[in-house]
Amino acid sequence: MNDQTPVTEAKPVKTLPDAQTVTEVQHYTDRLFRFRVTRPQSLRFRSGEFVMIGLLGDNGKPLLRAYSIASPSWDEELEFYSIKVPDGPLTSRLQHIQAGEQIILRPKPVGTLVLDALLPGRRLWMLATGTGVAPFASLIRDPETYEKYDEVILMHTCREVAELEYGRAIVESLPDDPLIGEFVGDKLKYYPTTTREKSKYMGRITENLRSGKVFEDLDLAPMSAEADRAMICGSMGLNRDLKEILEGWGLEEGANSEPRHYVVEKAFVGDGI
Repeated sequence: MNDQTPVTEAKPVKTLPDAQTVTEVQHYTDRLFRFRVTRPQSLRFRSGEFVMIGLLGDNGKPLLRAYSIASPSWDEELEFYSIKVPDGPLTSRLQHIQAGEQIILRPKPVGTLVLDALLPGRRLWMLATGTGVAPFASLIRDPETYEKYDEVILMHTCREVAELEYGRAIVESLPDDPLIGEFVGDKLKYYPTTTREKSKYMGRITENLRSGKVFEDLDLAPMSAEADRAMICGSMGLNRDLKEILEGWGLEEGANSEPRHYVVEKAFVGDGI
């Protein structure tokens, strides 16, 4: 269940429509895993976007769901981070994939969690729960993020410490990364919290923002529309509560067509995978 040893096998010839080959799988808990697949040569995307991926259903028709691309736009492969839903139509099967097998990937990336949807600012806040960290795993590995912002704060909340492992490992690897380490420098601040298991930082994102605890813990000034930009990826309840908090501080919601102070990814809300 907690085997974190990647498995890699030879890549077979593609036979499914829009097929890509799994190159690596890693399980973190009985509820969370990541996998990497080959990248279509024609695929171009902005870090933070998502695509439709899936498997063939029992009826022979594609069973597809929206998944954020967790790898940055420069990566030669694509990475995805997923929850396991025992009775989920897709993830009940997807969680058993192994290197060398195939998935379906529709190479038409979209999404609102992109840098272009935000007005220029000094600090960028990434606010996520659970697998909502996936688009931010892409963005914190993109040099453009650090070229546009003086500070980048990743707030990630899960129930237990083990569920934070995926994001933690990426954050800790960045300073020594030969490709983007120099861009990251000391700009990235990581604030992982748990709600059930005891850890260094406790509490929900909403609680730590409202109380000001995160500002105190990280020695940061409170948010303002002049300096701060934010991205939100979580449940419908989290999205609603964070929108209320941010707008109370004067931030306005933006979109690709109309950049503003913060953006919310709505594609995954209520998606019973």
